[in-house]
Amino acid sequence: MAKSVVEPVEEKRRIFLIDDHAVLRDGLRRLLEAESDFCICGEAENSRKAFDRIEAASPELAIVDISLPGPSGIELIKGLKARFPALRVLVLSMHDESLYAERALRAGAKGYVMKQTPTEYLLTAVRRVLKDEIYLSQPLSSQLLGALVCQKSKPGPILKKLSDRELEIVRLIGKGFTTGEIARELAISGKTVESHRGNIRRKLNLRSGPELVRFALAHAEDRV
Repeated sequence: MAKSVVEPVEEKRRIFLIDDHAVLRDGLRRLLEAESDFCICGEAENSRKAFDRIEAASPELAIVDISLPGPSGIELIKGLKARFPALRVLVLSMHDESLYAERALRAGAKGYVMKQTPTEYLLTAVRRVLKDEIYLSQPLSSQLLGALVCQKSKPGPILKKLSDRELEIVRLIGKGFTTGEIARELAISGKTVESHRGNIRRKLNLRSGPELVRFALAHAEDRV
């Protein structure tokens, strides 16, 4: 009697979710676990909890939002790559990729997908990043390639003048945070926040604090 051959069971790829919206995390979990090759090994709603939980969860891939309570997704990515060099990171965000994708890649992410992207593209991005490949949308890939070929970038949005930290502070100012509240949110001193505010005003040619506040509020629709 012939022996039956047992096919080896392929180990599922371990994914960790970081987003402050529980409904979105639940939907993403359902989407990914419907695929035979993925499992969700953990999740967190902010950067601090992500650091606490990722070491125990041992994921291969972290899917990260940009806007998180406390340190931003960009700062989280930098910290994750420093602490877990082998961890792959894919950004899934509502923010405009033309402003944030290049920053995310510089921070250590391997891909950037906007939340309104069709499901099949998200799954493609996950699989590509798990192969250690870069994933960007076709329009953004073409834009970055064009800039590389020309050896210069076209003038971008005014917010591209700002550093990652400065951009985060503008976002918080636009949400109505005071200097003290920004300092507590980002775990930095009030003096450091004031220094950043001065640099922001200089880079954006804003003459006063109230003018900076008006600028931040006016650009809230840009989802900074």
